Amino acid sequence: MAINDKALSGKVALVTGASRGIGRAIAVALGRRGAKVIVNYASREDAAREAAAAVEAAGGQAVIAGFDVANSTAVTDAIKAIGKDHGGLDILVNNAGVAVNGLLMRFSDDQWKKTLDTNLGGAFHCTRAAASLLLRAKEAGRIINITSVVGEMGNGGQAAYSASKAGLIGLTMSTARELSSRGVTCNAVAPGFIETDMTAEHLPEAQRAKLLEQIPLGKIGRADDVADAVAFLAGPEAGYITGQILRVNGGMLM
Repeated sequence: MAINDKALSGKVALVTGASRGIGRAIAVALGRRGAKVIVNYASREDAAREAAAAVEAAGGQAVIAGFDVANSTAVTDAIKAIGKDHGGLDILVNNAGVAVNGLLMRFSDDQWKKTLDTNLGGAFHCTRAAASLLLRAKEAGRIINITSVVGEMGNGGQAAYSASKAGLIGLTMSTARELSSRGVTCNAVAPGFIETDMTAEHLPEAQRAKLLEQIPLGKIGRADDVADAVAFLAGPEAGYITGQILRVNGGMLM
């Protein structure tokens, strides 16, 4: 099936953690295909409004929704409001996450809890709250979880982050098995190293050069690379794909 640039017209999509970086790029990509995008943010309302403006500039509609995905009550209330205000929900992208890095032996309970509660708990809370809306979607509902290459291969100094992203893979497959009988698909996108504000701030030049040696394509990815994969999985072209992990990593893990 050829990709229809407006294949998501009439669809309502919620993208968590969409105020910047990969989440913002995903929101824009869905808007470009015609979706109405709910731009979720935890604290940066100004950035969320800028992301919403970018979605509209790309040809979509956008509204912002501030809530913390780690708070199950806030998630339930927010998604219930989305269903009421926008007539339902067709696409859920669980992107919100934090990266708290540190050596395993020095990692605190609070750091562990924050990472798991946001990255894995947040996706669980949103999926559980949105499931009934997605099951009533006009056509087939779509869930896309943003995991990571380190969820499959691990990484020193990222035990909690890797564990949370590995957990997302299990959540993806279990959700796909539970909801597939009603036509709802659930897949994950696993980015490798992507150029974002976070990597720009925390990746010294020497480490960047060493990293590039591990990537067969010889370059760090762009947020748009991930966003395009999500837009594909959200569209009609991916209607027979579920329970899969789409790796967007330049060949770093094959």
